[in-house]
Amino acid sequence: MQPDPAGVGPTGGSVPSPIPPSVPPSVPPAPAQPGSGRRARRTANATGAAPAGGYPSTQSLPSSAELEREAERTSRSNASPRADVDRAGELLGRVTQIFSQRVVGQEQLRLALVSSLIAGGHILLESVPGLAKTTAAQTLAAAVSGTFHRIQCTPDLMPNDIVGTQVLNYATGEMTTQLGPVHANIVLLDEINRSSAKTQSAMLEAMQERQTSIGGVIYPLPQPFMVLATQNPIEEEGTYVLPEAQMDRFLMKEVLTYPKPAEEADVLDRISTGAFEEPIRTSPISTEDVEWLAGAVERVYVDPVIKHYIVALINTSRGGGPRPVPGLERHVRVGASPRGGIALMKIAQAVALQAGRTYVTPDDVRLLRYATLRHRLVLTYDALADDIAPESIIDAIFAAVPTP
Repeated sequence: MQPDPAGVGPTGGSVPSPIPPSVPPSVPPAPAQPGSGRRARRTANATGAAPAGGYPSTQSLPSSAELEREAERTSRSNASPRADVDRAGELLGRVTQIFSQRVVGQEQLRLALVSSLIAGGHILLESVPGLAKTTAAQTLAAAVSGTFHRIQCTPDLMPNDIVGTQVLNYATGEMTTQLGPVHANIVLLDEINRSSAKTQSAMLEAMQERQTSIGGVIYPLPQPFMVLATQNPIEEEGTYVLPEAQMDRFLMKEVLTYPKPAEEADVLDRISTGAFEEPIRTSPISTEDVEWLAGAVERVYVDPVIKHYIVALINTSRGGGPRPVPGLERHVRVGASPRGGIALMKIAQAVALQAGRTYVTPDDVRLLRYATLRHRLVLTYDALADDIAPESIIDAIFAAVPTP
């Protein structure tokens, strides 16, 4: 689980500059709603009624047994939800074993990568060089038997260099199509902020449409398809910063921190003994298994109470919500879009499946909240000048919304 106190980063590292008193990191719990409880919740769900302001009132979440039964009742699979979870646990366990053989530590990174893959999204990784981003991407591709391509972004990289182009065959006089490196299951787009805006837009179009167009012909991208884009927070002179609208299309943005001393020592030990060069001992899963996992994620039950909780969180990030955070407008210029709410739900479903549950809990929504929301908040100039961490603002938002 991620630490909850404000000022603590998603990977255990500290987050600079706690949020000022105008946006309190903790908000006292809301008073109990009269008539709240399971009966009131069922009545509200049946009628679809919402209190004044348009926000559904926070109701208590049913018990685990009731959520299990509801997941069974609403299942869209021929197999039972419990059978889906058991199979998913076996498949994901093999992925974890392969990942741990090649990457030391970085459990938060593994969770973010696997969650993004099975949720059908893309991920943006930010860190200084040398924190195993490329190794992690290669290992993930090997764990799912997928093809892997790495694209090193430079200012002179053109859209055709990643999408593909037509080449004249002098022998036949005909044009032949040469597909670009984006046509792979796992694509590492290294230092995306060093490529021009035109190249960035071409790549993001491929990510969104999951196809490319070369010479007027549509070429679907392989399935599953996932982009791991990286950007370096240092040496940003001469780079092309991703606009907020393009950042929002990444399902998650994970910020990596340095490993612990014991983990660095383990890296040196494995290098000296040649452990990283040994063949992978665990059988990888197939790309068909990944597509099945994606379907299993969609079948994880999300109770209406959880959906209302997510809507309240997203609206609170915009300065509204059932209990607005005082002074939030001083630090947040634009809150999360509806795409942020969709991302929270999808990631929560992926986390629940990895935890061996057939339903989503509030803890699943909270676990990867930083990675899901940090790139969806547009901070004000005052917040940037004061070095306000978006993680602190996210903690204040989650503290303001009562947990069901």
